[in-house]
Amino acid sequence: MQSRFDQLVREQLATMEKLLFIQGEMERCQQLQTLLQDDEMIQEVESQISEMRQQLHNIQKTFERQTEEVIKTYQLEHI
Repeated sequence: MQSRFDQLVREQLATMEKLLFIQGEMERCQQLQTLLQDDEMIQEVESQISEMRQQLHNIQKTFERQTEEVIKTYQLEHI
């Protein structure tokens, strides 16, 4: 049987994977943005970057909440 702490750590690792993926996609889009000449394509990439920034912000908030929960649960189960 897995402990609540182990479950929370697994959830946090999954969140970290999402965070790293979005960061990588943002970097890729920013590199594309510098290569593009077409204004319409630039606007599309900028829109994608903006959306990814919002996703990244949301994921970071989730990660912070998970971190707090992991710490609390560890203290309850191991202290």
